[in-house]
Amino acid sequence: MRLRLPITHLDPVRRNQGRPGGTSAGRRWWRAVVVPLLLAAILPPAAPAGEIRYERDIAPILRTYCAGCHNDTDREGELSVETFASLRQGGETKGDPIKPGRAEDSFLIRSLEGRARPTMPPKDEPRVPAAELALLKRWIAEGARGPARDESILQTLVVPEVPPTGSVRPAFTAAALSPDGQQLALASHRRVEIRDAAGLRVRHALEGLPGKVNAVHFSPDGRALVTAGGIPGLRGVAQLWELKSGRLVRQFEGHRDVLYDAEFSPDGRLLATAGYDRAIRLWQAADGQPLRTIEVHNGAVFDLAFSPDGAVLASASADQTVKLWRVADGVRLDTLNQPQGELFKVAFTPDARYILAAGADRRLHLWRFVSREKPELNPVVMSCFAHETAITTFALTRDGRHLLTSALDRTLKVWSLPDLVERHAFAVQPDVASALVAGPRPDRFLAARMDGSLERYKLRVEAPRTAGRPAIPTAPGSPASTNVLELTEAEPNDALAEARLVTWPAQIAGVIGRPGDCDVYRFRARAGEALTLAINAARAGSKLDSRIEVLHLDGRPVEQVVLQAVRNSWFTFRGKDSDTSDDFRLHNWTEMELDEYLYANGEVVRLWLYPRGPDSGFKVYPGAGRRHTWFGTTAVTHALNEPCYIVTPLPPGTQPVPNGLPVFRLNYENDDDPTRRWGADSLLLFTAPADGEYLARVTDVRGFGGETNFHYTLSLRDRRPDFTVTIEGTHPKVSPGSGREIKFTAARLEGFDGPIRIEVTHLPPGFTLGGPVEIEAGQMSALAVLRAATNATPPDAAASRAVKVTASAIVRGRPVVHELGSLGEIKLAAPPKVTLEILPGNDPSVARATPGQPLELFIRPGRSITARVRATRHDFQGRIEMGNEDSGRNLPHGLYVDNIGLNGLLIVEGQEEREFFITAAPMARPGRRLFHLRTTADDGQASAPVWINVLPGEPQGMIRAAARN
Repeated sequence: MRLRLPITHLDPVRRNQGRPGGTSAGRRWWRAVVVPLLLAAILPPAAPAGEIRYERDIAPILRTYCAGCHNDTDREGELSVETFASLRQGGETKGDPIKPGRAEDSFLIRSLEGRARPTMPPKDEPRVPAAELALLKRWIAEGARGPARDESILQTLVVPEVPPTGSVRPAFTAAALSPDGQQLALASHRRVEIRDAAGLRVRHALEGLPGKVNAVHFSPDGRALVTAGGIPGLRGVAQLWELKSGRLVRQFEGHRDVLYDAEFSPDGRLLATAGYDRAIRLWQAADGQPLRTIEVHNGAVFDLAFSPDGAVLASASADQTVKLWRVADGVRLDTLNQPQGELFKVAFTPDARYILAAGADRRLHLWRFVSREKPELNPVVMSCFAHETAITTFALTRDGRHLLTSALDRTLKVWSLPDLVERHAFAVQPDVASALVAGPRPDRFLAARMDGSLERYKLRVEAPRTAGRPAIPTAPGSPASTNVLELTEAEPNDALAEARLVTWPAQIAGVIGRPGDCDVYRFRARAGEALTLAINAARAGSKLDSRIEVLHLDGRPVEQVVLQAVRNSWFTFRGKDSDTSDDFRLHNWTEMELDEYLYANGEVVRLWLYPRGPDSGFKVYPGAGRRHTWFGTTAVTHALNEPCYIVTPLPPGTQPVPNGLPVFRLNYENDDDPTRRWGADSLLLFTAPADGEYLARVTDVRGFGGETNFHYTLSLRDRRPDFTVTIEGTHPKVSPGSGREIKFTAARLEGFDGPIRIEVTHLPPGFTLGGPVEIEAGQMSALAVLRAATNATPPDAAASRAVKVTASAIVRGRPVVHELGSLGEIKLAAPPKVTLEILPGNDPSVARATPGQPLELFIRPGRSITARVRATRHDFQGRIEMGNEDSGRNLPHGLYVDNIGLNGLLIVEGQEEREFFITAAPMARPGRRLFHLRTTADDGQASAPVWINVLPGEPQGMIRAAARN
């Protein structure tokens, strides 16, 4: 019989426990449960008579019950039983535990029988069986003869050969292609085949390797091959072979457990090895001399990778991290700790720009490679779910443009790099592809499987099967009609077949007359027509908590959007009520990006601002006040530890490629107005997917009803996107030579999401308001500074009334202008007690000062720049506070002041200047905008605005701001 074993690094026992690489509890479990069972199955019974041999009869007992804690590495009580000599040397106080010829007086026997302390084995582990204890006594009584050759009992293991029955192919465990593309190495248990890469003909084989071969790699010159393997729990060994002759050149030993990888440096001068004992060792490849050992990981090290220049070594571990090491001296450069499961594979992209890793959490992780020479943060670029089970291995094509991945569920996929977009999913494999080999041509690769089969593939690249955020469609045709048909509900209209045909635009007066009642209306729409279905009930004093939905004529819901989860998370620290837009504490938040959609228990929100320090969470849109929802969903309460997901919206009807996370299909339905302006009243924005008739159904979300107090009005009309703007800070009092802040806040109506331009004209002499002022697309407010010149004179009432404020935007392709009135009475205040000025930072390349013009700063997405703020203290000596996460006033969306600390941006007593950082998130859009600083001192004095220019950067999603990590 031939045993079929799982891939080693996914074995549930080997993954977290065992000797000596796991925890002490794991070692005890291994010795107490697994080792006795294995040894009972494979070792012969104790010799009942005749000569007792130490190697055959005594060493297995010591190895099973003693060596886990008493070995040359651990030496509990300074005792090691690893060799016969170390056993006889004894421990720290008892000396030789054996008295030849006097078994009952030997400390070893007394301890095992509980007659001496410390008692062995410990109480939580099984006792030595009576038969084996009797064998130990007999051996000591007969003189305790040692072995003919004293070797470590942890370096040898006698395992009987079990011949296979039938025709069984050996499982392929690793594979590699020579640099010239001519030879293929295929590894299995104790054997490596060297094959012709073109015809897969076996040229010769390397036999008799110690155990399963977990990794195989050609030297850079193609003349040698290194294999990594060993015997689990005993030793790890890397072997260097001469390819031409098949001769074993040398062995690299020293690991106390099986090896999972052995990698040549790009120049072939060094060899790095690592495995289950958590140690990384560097060797000189030419003579096998050890250079250094690195022991920092808290779990098995499954894979190693050198950077293309050989200066940095990456290690992927069961402790859920990738660590980067400087090869020259072993200094740790960074720990990449975002994954949430064991990592089985790590690689640098050929252009050395990125680091890739994958493993048990089913994700592909991508970091930008920064720490090339000194310790630095390597920012997260992306983390995406790739398979529904653990990713066992991957391979990069030689041109670095595509990635091949294999998972335990036998799936095989192709991804584009560096954007990690799935390009093709091959048919499910006959077995797990344990090794993927990219061919010398970028469109060819080979899969070697656990069932011993091989298959060549041609790289297939298809268009991405995901889509970005869908645009809100607008209704075609002319502006909204004013001819509204006024109707009254007529019962019966509960059943779908009873629905009355309504011609829109219409207003229908109805009532939910009894508990469980529903009213159904039928209407026609053409494909692409954008309609609004609005309920007025709670606002009119009704007790109705309305719910409205659109159905097909057969009662099926009309699908609005498909949301594919791409990252999972949960609420930490505390849950959330149904109103708050601040402090969304989410697990693994560093993998999330602004403007991404977050799905939780049926509610969809969008991320607006990153957590600002350790005791904070995300802000979601609109950034203040009651939070908004998307896709007609309703804000609900969320419990601590409740799951949530970052989701990507896809068009209705999409069948997303499975990635191991849920898919949520949202229909056209609404409980509460998503912008929260209408309280419990419903607002549903419907876009007809096709020509035809549809049903609108109105109910009470609780199932309540009543003839006199559950009335409503349903408006059914074409969509009317629009906006309103309110002004905060009217009737300003401005000090000479200083400024006061004016805030413009928009309410966006029925899906309007575009930019809104604010113009302030006819200001009194000596007063200016920097512009242009714009409420950005999708945002709710903009800030401006009204400044008074040092020689300004108080304006009269007529001058204040002459000021004109307008808000304009392009809505459905047409300009829309709203008059906002004036700024109220403008007054000249007393001289300022403190004034602020924004100055360039220490990098002149990101600033430009032009006499007579505002300072200009320049930044790219994903980067940080420095600037300074200088305070002139006229009559104020106290602390000058400038806010916390809102300290950068009117910065473009995605930009924020980044070094606020726990107390915010401030200048302490006795100081006049402070450096601060501005960081741009990766999603920041190119553009130009005025921003300023404001102090709460002296009733809110504001600095003169300066320009911040967001320059084009790398593609969105390809970088993440380092400050967030």
